[in-house]
Amino acid sequence: MKPQLLVSRALPEAVTAALAERFEIMLRPTTAPMSEAEAVAALRERDAVIPTLGDGFSAAAFAAVPAPRCRILANFGMGYNHIDVAAARAAGVAVTNTPGAVTEATADIAMTLILMATRRASEGERWVRSGTWPGWEPMQLLGFQIGGRTLGIVGMGNIGKAVARRCHAGWGMRVVFFNRSVVADPGVPAEQKPTLAAVMAEADVVVIAVPGGRATRHLIDAAAIGAMKPTAYLVNVARGDVIDEGALIAALEARRIAGAGLDVYEFEPKVPERLRALDNVTLLPHLGTSTLQARTAMGMVAATNLFAFLDGVPLPNPV
Repeated sequence: MKPQLLVSRALPEAVTAALAERFEIMLRPTTAPMSEAEAVAALRERDAVIPTLGDGFSAAAFAAVPAPRCRILANFGMGYNHIDVAAARAAGVAVTNTPGAVTEATADIAMTLILMATRRASEGERWVRSGTWPGWEPMQLLGFQIGGRTLGIVGMGNIGKAVARRCHAGWGMRVVFFNRSVVADPGVPAEQKPTLAAVMAEADVVVIAVPGGRATRHLIDAAAIGAMKPTAYLVNVARGDVIDEGALIAALEARRIAGAGLDVYEFEPKVPERLRALDNVTLLPHLGTSTLQARTAMGMVAATNLFAFLDGVPLPNPV
């Protein structure tokens, strides 16, 4: 009899087919995140789970199931701040994620946001769609040209390096970065700064690419945003709560920075009305890994972790 696997949300067909070879699959019939009560039931009733963004595997969920039947959460995604990893570990539940598979697609979205924010593309599209655009004129929607400017990266992991490579090779940007540990090889000519404030102050465009979780919550606070140039732009492809959303909104409303590009939000999927009302911010619906190639690769990495667990061999991607 195959072990039972709960899949939080539908995955690409190729991934489901691969998983079905070794698991009896239970697929939730909704795209909404799992509630804490659903997480408790899954821990109690299933052998393994593929959770993803927003699913309620909190400390309270693990406390409610002292001896869980489920022995592994193979997270679909690199970010796992919806899982209390310490509580999982204490309950004897392994947690894995899917690094690497998300890198290129997420870096591409960072580039999209950089261009959309600096060239006021979303503002221009809204104008055209409104039917009120009067036609071209010389001083209309003047943006910010990024060639040769300074890129600041907060979090020089795989995604940060991929963004740096694109910006340096494609636009000749100078790269500075902040990282909690020393990065021996950033992949391009780049200068590691000793403080976050130094990167925020020096960069014309700042890209946030750190992992989510307690250690990075509100890393980009009012002080960090306040260190930015008034002509600078902030782009976030990490996790929404890495930025203090209230502080960012206040800075954008007061025009203390030029603009922002966001793919993630602090209380996702809720996006504050004040943020939606601003014309100096580009808002995307968490498109970072939204390609079939990336989502299939993520699913296959999750499957590889599950198969390793079944086979009793070291997990490729433990967290």
